[in-house]
Amino acid sequence: MFDYVDEAATNADQGKRAQKLFAAVVLAALDDAIEDDKRYGNGAESIARWARSRDGQQVLTCAGIDPNERCIEGMMKFVSRGVRTSVALSREEGERRAAKRAA
Repeated sequence: MFDYVDEAATNADQGKRAQKLFAAVVLAALDDAIEDDKRYGNGAESIARWARSRDGQQVLTCAGIDPNERCIEGMMKFVSRGVRTSVALSREEGERRAAKRAA
């Protein structure tokens, strides 16, 4: 009986780790699109093309993201801002944005 509980917990944990892995792939795709935007000026279009592709939709779904047009437009806006994902997700960036809103 306890083996079943341990197996279920292990499977759920593996599922969460797989979802995090796919989320990391999405973040890497965003970073690549930001680099393309800085070099060639087509980053927003490239992330939209990737997100609308079959592979992109599967990766987004596995990451727990609904691959709809609203999501794709948000990704395009994120890329056009030009802030890398590691910076955008940092605590300092959040504090800077909060201070900017308060001022």
